[in-house]
Amino acid sequence: MPYYVYRITDSAAGMFKQLDLLGSFDNYREAKLLTKETRSKMDGSEAAQIKVMFADNELAAEEQLQEKRDKPITMEWEK
Repeated sequence: MPYYVYRITDSAAGMFKQLDLLGSFDNYREAKLLTKETRSKMDGSEAAQIKVMFADNELAAEEQLQEKRDKPITMEWEK
């Protein structure tokens, strides 16, 4: 399964994320290198995120990125 690197920005409506595929790689090391390079070129005011996804295909990776996840609950002893 390949690794996909995406630039993620929130849409104006906030319901969907804008996903831009930056590249796909067969090994993690290359994907990680592109991710680090892209993040280092971003300025602090840019609201985009750069993420690596491991999935069967591009469609599966995009579906995983679009999933709405709940914030983790912080327990009292973790504060």
